Amino acid sequence: MEVILLERVEKLGQMGQVVNVRPGFARNYLLPQKKAMRATKANLAVFEKQKAHLEAVNLERRKDAEQVATKMDNVSVVVIRQAAETGVLYGSVTTRDVSDALTAAGYKTDRKQVQIDTPIKTLGLFKLRVVLHPEVSIAVTVNVARSAEEAELQAQRGGMITAADLRDEEDEEETYVEETATEEEEG
Repeated sequence: MEVILLERVEKLGQMGQVVNVRPGFARNYLLPQKKAMRATKANLAVFEKQKAHLEAVNLERRKDAEQVATKMDNVSVVVIRQAAETGVLYGSVTTRDVSDALTAAGYKTDRKQVQIDTPIKTLGLFKLRVVLHPEVSIAVTVNVARSAEEAELQAQRGGMITAADLRDEEDEEETYVEETATEEEEG
C-alpha cells in the first residue's frame, strides 16, 4: 500500500515522501497515528495544498522539542527496585517506569517516547534514548538501585553495586570506627 508521510518516520522516510508499506503497518499504525495518509490522486493534491502548513507546524514542534532537549540533555533519574543479592531484578524496568521517573523529576514525557534497546533486568546505570520529536532525541541515564543510598554509590562509582560490595563497605566503616575508638582509648 502506498502512503504519503505526514511527518518523518524513522527507518521509513521524510515528510512528503510517497512510500510503499505493508497494508497492516499502514492500517494499524501510520493511518491511526496520523503519520501518513493513503497515496491517492485526491490526497496528493490535498497534501500539496497543506504542505506549507504541515512544514510550519512540524518546524514549531521541532523547536519546542529542541528547547526541552537542551533542558533534559544528560539527565539522570533513579528507579528503585527490589533485587536479589546478585543484582538481578525481580521483574524489569519498563518504559512506563522511566517515563514516571522523568515526570517526577520535572520533565513531562510519555512512555512511548522512551526507547529501551535491551530489557533492563539488573541493577546499574543504563543509557536510554528519549525521542521528543522524530528529528530530536536525547540520552538519559537511568540508575536502577535497591535504595537511594545505593543509587548515590552507583552514580559515584559508575556501575552496579552488589550486596557483597555493600557488606565490604559496612565492614570497612566498622573497622574504622573500632580503630578510632582504640586510638582514643590509648591517647
